[in-house]
Amino acid sequence: WARRYFPGADAIGRRFKEGGCTECDWTTVVGIVSDVKYSGLDQPVQGTVYWPLAQRAVDAQIDTASMRFRYLVIRGPEEPLNLMPAIRRVVHGLDPELPITQVATIDELMADSLETPRYLSLLVGAFALVALVLSVIGIYGVTSHFVQQRSKDIGIRIALGGAPARVLKLVVGQGMRTAGLGLIAGLGAAWMLTRYLTSLLFEIQATDAGTFVAVSTLMLAVALIACLIPARRATGIDPAAVLRDE
Repeated sequence: WARRYFPGADAIGRRFKEGGCTECDWTTVVGIVSDVKYSGLDQPVQGTVYWPLAQRAVDAQIDTASMRFRYLVIRGPEEPLNLMPAIRRVVHGLDPELPITQVATIDELMADSLETPRYLSLLVGAFALVALVLSVIGIYGVTSHFVQQRSKDIGIRIALGGAPARVLKLVVGQGMRTAGLGLIAGLGAAWMLTRYLTSLLFEIQATDAGTFVAVSTLMLAVALIACLIPARRATGIDPAAVLRDE
């Protein structure tokens, strides 16, 4: 709110009237705190104003129904729940009829608010890990099949003096071309479908370029490793054994 209503200026000491009320008393800004997300981490910050409790209690402009509930945020030097007996004594000393309910620590409240997004993120992460493992198995299988099908050609190349490095490059290139085509198709599909994951993301866009680059780099690195294993095996093919079998 300080940035919204007092851009480029210090909001301390400035005044405003609540809700545009022209008949209300002026409210003076005496401090600024960081943004809070009372509506949820996935919701935009709407702005929050903290009022002195005593001032609000005597303000005739405030609906009495809104005074029926209050939240106290208390910080202490020891375990939070150990402070409850002292807190209850203080509150009951002010008014014996005031009930204290919904007691929780800040960590518990944050954990509750993140429970559903956390589980959904773990589920999506598990599917992503399974997809990565299947990709590695698939690339390895395709490359191994290529080596097996072209073993005669590879054996002849080696028999004619072909360098193992060229054979390695041939096999890896074949596998990486397949992986590259799959990556391009996957990036296109991800770019169109990521909007469905918006509710799971906080402070980051669904089409974040850095994330796409990082994931693409990871996939290419994994594909390269999956291709290198059968490619190394191809460089060790014995031409005489291959030709004798043929």
